[in-house]
Amino acid sequence: MGKRGAIRCPREEMLMQESRAHWDRVYDSKAEGELSWYQERPAVSLDLIHRAGTPKEAAIIDIGGGTSRLAEALLAEGFRNLTALDISEAALIAARRRLGPGASRVNWIAADVTRWDPQESFALWHDRAAFHFLIEAPAREAYARCAIKALRPGGHIIIGTFAPDGPQRCSGLPVMRHDAASLSAVLGGGFTLLDSRRDDHLTPSGKVQKFQFALFRREA
Repeated sequence: MGKRGAIRCPREEMLMQESRAHWDRVYDSKAEGELSWYQERPAVSLDLIHRAGTPKEAAIIDIGGGTSRLAEALLAEGFRNLTALDISEAALIAARRRLGPGASRVNWIAADVTRWDPQESFALWHDRAAFHFLIEAPAREAYARCAIKALRPGGHIIIGTFAPDGPQRCSGLPVMRHDAASLSAVLGGGFTLLDSRRDDHLTPSGKVQKFQFALFRREA
């Protein structure tokens, strides 16, 4: 489990508990293949990780990993220093159950990324469909501070969100849609944009969700 970090006011604690309860209900109420963000193979994420040139021994963290297939896809390719973080313990339990014995090869962290205090340095930070739920500026700023602390200089960050013409809500919650420019603005001047691409994600129900992915390098 991640460290709790600074003491929070009762309202902040209540909001975090409500968010955790919401996502636990989502994952408890639906099978993996019924979730709108489900992918059998996270092709765009894998392609951008390869584009970053991340070594197989490098430390990689998947933010909002939930029941994503990214960890097992990376394990199958020989990556061996993986961490998955999600606010929902229910999601991580489901992911560990699916991976079986392979789950022991992943470090699982149940935490809110905006309040998490990373104690390890990572070569690559990956986030598909978590950042766009941060609709308040303080939450986005806290996310950026966490990413900067966690990511080593020369490391890479991949963020995938709904595109400007993508959905306005997901799982009953409002989202903030992004393009490469708005993601760059949140991260600040210490990051260089290396790649930007759109992706039309087909949900299990047959709907198309328009995503925006961006790959950045953190400069020394």
